[in-house]
Amino acid sequence: MPHGFRYSRWDGTQTGFELDAETVLSEITDDLLYHGDLHAALRRMLQSGFRDQQGERVQGMRELLEKLRRRRRDELERYDLGGVYDDVAEELRQVIDQERSSLDALEQAARESGDQRRQDISEQAMAERRMQLDLLPPDLAGQVRGLQEYEFTSAEAQQRFEELLDKLRRELANSWFKQMSGAMSDVSPEQLQRMKDMLSELNRMLEQRERGEEPDFEGFMERYGDFFPENPRNLDELLEVMARRMAAMQAMLNSMTPEQRAQLQGLAEQLMEDMDLRWQMDQLGEHLRQAFPDAGWERRYDFQGQDPLGFAEAAGLMERLGDMDQLENLLRSATSPGALAEVDLDRARELLGDDAAASLERLAELAKLLEEAGLIEQREGRLELTPKGIRRIGQNALSELFARLRRDMAGQHEIERTGAGHERAYETKAYEFGDPFNLHIERTVRNAIRRTGGGTPVSLAPDDFEIERTEQVTRSSTVLMLDLSLSMPMRDNFLAAKKVAMALHSLISTQFPRDFLGIVGFSEVARELTPEHLPEVSWDFVYGTNMQHAFLLSRRMLARQTGTKQIIMITDGEPTAHLLPNGEPFFHYPPVRETVDATLREVARCTREGIRINTFMLDASGYLKAFVERLTELNRGRAFFTTPETLGDFVLVDFIEQKRALRTGRRPA
Repeated sequence: MPHGFRYSRWDGTQTGFELDAETVLSEITDDLLYHGDLHAALRRMLQSGFRDQQGERVQGMRELLEKLRRRRRDELERYDLGGVYDDVAEELRQVIDQERSSLDALEQAARESGDQRRQDISEQAMAERRMQLDLLPPDLAGQVRGLQEYEFTSAEAQQRFEELLDKLRRELANSWFKQMSGAMSDVSPEQLQRMKDMLSELNRMLEQRERGEEPDFEGFMERYGDFFPENPRNLDELLEVMARRMAAMQAMLNSMTPEQRAQLQGLAEQLMEDMDLRWQMDQLGEHLRQAFPDAGWERRYDFQGQDPLGFAEAAGLMERLGDMDQLENLLRSATSPGALAEVDLDRARELLGDDAAASLERLAELAKLLEEAGLIEQREGRLELTPKGIRRIGQNALSELFARLRRDMAGQHEIERTGAGHERAYETKAYEFGDPFNLHIERTVRNAIRRTGGGTPVSLAPDDFEIERTEQVTRSSTVLMLDLSLSMPMRDNFLAAKKVAMALHSLISTQFPRDFLGIVGFSEVARELTPEHLPEVSWDFVYGTNMQHAFLLSRRMLARQTGTKQIIMITDGEPTAHLLPNGEPFFHYPPVRETVDATLREVARCTREGIRINTFMLDASGYLKAFVERLTELNRGRAFFTTPETLGDFVLVDFIEQKRALRTGRRPA
């Protein structure tokens, strides 16, 4: 069956403009060009976040960490761990009060019976029982032990006490093994024995691993898998989960006052009175401490709130706080988007909400998006731009600069006439005397057949001839000289100059592929830069503006090229360095006569070889103006005083206008 589609006007509520690789690369273009480090640019994007194509905010690491710290602070300022034993103490008081009411009722019944002997015996027995209740120790463990030895008169009080013990045993077990509530719903002696066997076998597996043996994890899960609803895939996953939860229990003890801690530990020992079970738990805890020393065993929290916590609530809160700490450590240490793949998004959603989890998921996708789009790749463990990524960076810079220009200043630059050349225009015309005889065979034969009506042989006449049009081809060779001295970033000129270099490379490689573009960076000395390394180029942490060396390299590069030759120099300072005869750089500020003369001698050599020098100045100081005036007088090039905001407009428009002048046969201005 054919699929049907319906189209309607977008009203702002529909979704579908998903985050894509080009959006991500556009976001980091300025940072990447300024610092020249893709890895660092992605890391800073992770830290600060961004807005996607729909304008929705993708929260960065700083924002998420602050939200996490605020959530932890709210929990600590709300709750009081004293409620862990206050809740148990209150329930025990209610059991005791219910038993005392039963004693009063039995004594009253004996009094009303009229039987003096019964009354005397009853009063004596009730007095003994009241004394037993009065002499119960003040600590919870002592009260539990005393009530376990006490003979209740109230069946309801005894049932309530037994239910309380079962509940506390389950909560204590679940504080060690969260989510075991299904397996531990029965805390009978048989089930506790099974739990003890499970712990014993688990400890044995850990000992086997320490000896280099392979434990039978599959067999263990077949026998005791119901204790672990998380369904761990291997022993490491199981141990990591248990370590995190036992560490959370230890953190709760660490966070209590000494009195609170003694109360809870005594209660735990009384409830889990099986010494072998306790020994197995201690053994497991010791093994897990050694295997996972960074699980947070020494962690403690400073609770300052008033809301009391019950035992189960406290265990859940401690695990939640532990997860917050783990997530915070992961976010703080994440230096690349790939590191966020380890985040449990479901748990992050519970801790921070849907928006934060969605942001984490999208941040984790950044590097993957760029890699799948072919814009970046891993090389020796480091992310680097691919040739496609370099082209996209240049296109981004070019688009940004062209967006500021009026349409009549820059466009596709179609030429206004055709002429002799070898670049096909994929158009034809009737042959005229004087045209290059680039015969289009198919159209010529078709014209002859149409004229004669068909048949063979085909007879050709001059009027049948149709030739291919060709574009007039002009070739220009350009070297861009880019100032990389320390003054460029200090005066906020570097990013604008780097963008122009990327944009010019993109323009020439896409619109004028037969043209040549070379790039020379210069500071104390000059060096040739390749387009593939241009995004990673940064400024040099040295003083010195060695134009003389840069002109020398540029002239040698252009000597190997054909066509119209020019140098475009972008700088914010006058020449303050040159090469000595021995090849060593000489620097002096302010400029000295030797440096200026050496630079102008190289300008004169460029002029003799037909190389025009156009200079774009980003700082119109007196020294620079005076030098550029001498340069243009000697070379007959042009000079532009500009700013970082308008540099791209000047360079690109000037290049295009010069190109247009050459292609239309006019002499460049």
